[in-house]
Parts: sequence; C-alpha cells; structure tokens
Amino acid sequence: MNYLPRLRNPRAVFVFILLVASLLKAQMPAPISNELQGKVDAIVRQALATTGVPSASIAIVQNGAITYLQAYGDGRIEPHLSALPSMRYSIGSISKQFTAGAVLLLAEQGKLSLDDPVSRFVPDLTRGNEVTIRELLSHTSGYQDYWPQDYVPPFMLRAITADKILDQWARKPLDFDPGTEWQYSNTNFVIAGLIVEKASGEPLLQFLSEHIFAPVGMKSVMNIDQNRLTETDATGYLRYALGPPRLAPKEGKGWLFAAGELAMPAEDLAKWDISIIKQTLLQPGSYAQMEKEVVLKNGLGTRYGLGVDVRQEFGERVIEHGGEISGFTAQNMVFPDTRMAVVVLVNQDSVGASADIARDIAALLFRENAGKQEEQSREIFVALQQGKISRTLFTDNCNTYFTEQSLKDFASSLGPLGSPTEFKQTSRQDRGGMTFRSFEVHFPQKTVEVWERIMPDGKIEEYQVGTK
Repeated sequence: MNYLPRLRNPRAVFVFILLVASLLKAQMPAPISNELQGKVDAIVRQALATTGVPSASIAIVQNGAITYLQAYGDGRIEPHLSALPSMRYSIGSISKQFTAGAVLLLAEQGKLSLDDPVSRFVPDLTRGNEVTIRELLSHTSGYQDYWPQDYVPPFMLRAITADKILDQWARKPLDFDPGTEWQYSNTNFVIAGLIVEKASGEPLLQFLSEHIFAPVGMKSVMNIDQNRLTETDATGYLRYALGPPRLAPKEGKGWLFAAGELAMPAEDLAKWDISIIKQTLLQPGSYAQMEKEVVLKNGLGTRYGLGVDVRQEFGERVIEHGGEISGFTAQNMVFPDTRMAVVVLVNQDSVGASADIARDIAALLFRENAGKQEEQSREIFVALQQGKISRTLFTDNCNTYFTEQSLKDFASSLGPLGSPTEFKQTSRQDRGGMTFRSFEVHFPQKTVEVWERIMPDGKIEEYQVGTK
C-alpha cells in the first residue's frame, strides 16, 4: 500500500522522504573498511589460486548485521559466467540445521517432544521405540549412514523415496546402542524430515518455507533434491586427483531429502545466522537446546548439538556446520556471543577450501576486534595519565570508582611514565556475565598491567591498573 499520495503538501512530502531515507540508513549496517575488505579479498583469492576451486561466495555478519557480500571466480567455467553474490550454491548438510529448526518449532507448538520415540511418527524402524528424536538430531541414534562416501555412487544416480532409504539403512541392526556413541548419519535426518511432515501435516519444504524462510526473509532458497540449479546459479564441479574441474553428476531425486536438499545465496544463509544471533525465530529455550552439546550415556561430550557442531574457537563459542554434496562444499560459522558469522560457499566438492576460508576470515575479524579493543583500552589509559576519562564509556558503578582523588592518583603515578612503547592484550575470559580482558603496558623502564571487565552492552564495569 502506498501512503505517499496522501501527503499533499510538497514540503511535507520532502520531509517524509528524508525521514524514510534516514530510517533506512539507520537500519543499514556500516560496510567493512576498505582495508579489511582488501584483507578478506586476499584470503579468498589466495585460497582459490592455491586449490583451483572455481569460485567462492561469502557473507560476513558483524554486530548482528550483514556487512559484506562478495563472490569470486567462475560461477560457471564453460560457457564462462563470473560468480555473483546473487547466485545460489548448494549448502549440503548445512540443510540439517533447518530440519532441526523445524522440529524445534513443532516442539514449541506441542506437536512433538524431543524425547519422543521415533516410533510415534515413523513405524517399523529398528528399535524405534527406544531411539528418540533428540538422538536423531544429535547423531547418537545408531542408525547407519546411507552416504558416507565423498562421491556419488552409481546407485545414487537413480531416484529413491525416503521410505526406501529407511528400508535399507534404518530397518537393519543399529551400529551401536542409542545414546552410547556419536556417529554422523544422514539417515537420521531423513527420519527427522518424515517426522516433521507427520507432525505438521505438510510437506517438509512447505513447512520450512512458511515457518522459517519467509519469517527470516530468505527469498531465494531452492530445493535441489527435486530440480537442478538454474543457468544463472553456480555450477558444481569435481576433480579427479589434481586434474582440471569436471562437471559433477547430480544425485537422483530423493537422496537429499531433509539432509542436504537446500541451495541459496550466501546472503540468505547469513540471514538465518542473524536469526540465530538475535533469537528471532525460535524461543530462547529452543536455541538453548539446539546449541547445547549432547552428552553420551558414558558422560563424554560429542561437541554436537541438534543439527550443528558446538565448539570453541578463537576463545569464543561457535555454532558451526559444513556441507558437501556433489559439486559443492560450504561452511557456516556463527559466533552468537560476539554477534558475528561467516558464510563461505564454493562450487567444488571434496575440498577443504570453504572451511579454510571461513576460519581465516573469522580469525581476521577477531584480530580486527582485538585491535579495536586494545586501541580503546590504550586511549583510556593515555587519558588517565592526564587525569581524564570519557564517562560515557563506563557503567554507573565504574564511574563511582573514578573519583576526583582516584583520577589525581592515576595522573600522578602514570603520567611520568610517558608514552607506552607497547600495549597488548594478554588474556580474555568470561565470568559473571562480563568479559574480562587483561593487557600488558610496556614502558622503557617499567611494565604495568591493565584489566577491565566489559558488560554485554559494551559498557566498562571495571578498569584498573597495577604493577606487573
């Protein structure tokens, strides 16, 4: 609906346009700096040159917003088509977290429980009255994986149904007792997809479209279990040893159901990551279930949640998953606590380029953040050498610490040391809902230590200086 014609006064129209423009600008994230962009571009181009992967499409999320989208290389080699950010790439097993998300939504609606036996929805599976939905989503069920290979076996070129997959791989003896081991299995998610359909009364992709893709704003998702990517999307390739890229075969219909059927641009996957960071789609308890490491019956952790890897990297919690199907690999890293994510999609299978690029970009972003944190702490230190502070940086509690007397003591004791020759972060950890950071400050004749505690909103709760 267009409300603009209601504004008859030209000046009112002009003011209205300015207001809308300013609101849109406020919602737009600031792009990454030219310097950072150059470093990201160098990482990706070097990886493509080293591995020979035809192309990569990336998305970067910072502070809960997309700050960079770019594609590199050849989306198609012959006839040539340069990679574009709008191109869809298959994301392979990253699709599993969408199936897991659908299950969690249905649990919120009271239509199932994660601890329901799978037999409630899918009959006649081996020990189906013992295996739970949670064990499916966490790969602790014991059902054998139907596709452990990194290529497409001949039988997978023919179409199949989900029930036929279960006949061959889920109606045979389990590989282990439920909950006693962790073993990745695509079969688990075929079962989970059928459970979504039974519990919702809708086809899986219809449920995903209505309840996940549309609310999150993912506008270009495609189900490549039923159809090939289009001529304007990326083309998938494989390599035999170190040979040239060859067109990758397409799996037969049905093999990717619920476990690897989705294709999308990097931007759409980044939107999903933002919904995880901001917890906008599921209830907080559901995100907690998804992101919690599942523990085996013997007490060992699996480093896996529900459809996602759960680990620590760069000192931060990361919700991660890779994906691979014929012709494509992908990596998705979400750092919820720092509101950051990195998406990398490439159009070649059996290669580690997407994971390597994602980790290198994430490491770069954390180095940039650490540099900014060091710079802010250094600026505070230099100001304190002069008996000054910018009180807007601190919480009310911390501002009470910086009394007139304390500022005089900071200035009289630190000022004579002169300018620091080095100011570097030495540790970081979380405690009491705050982030603790310590820094070493070097002078020609002395070294002192700075430690600070930061609230989730970025305000400084504590800033102290002592001898090293």
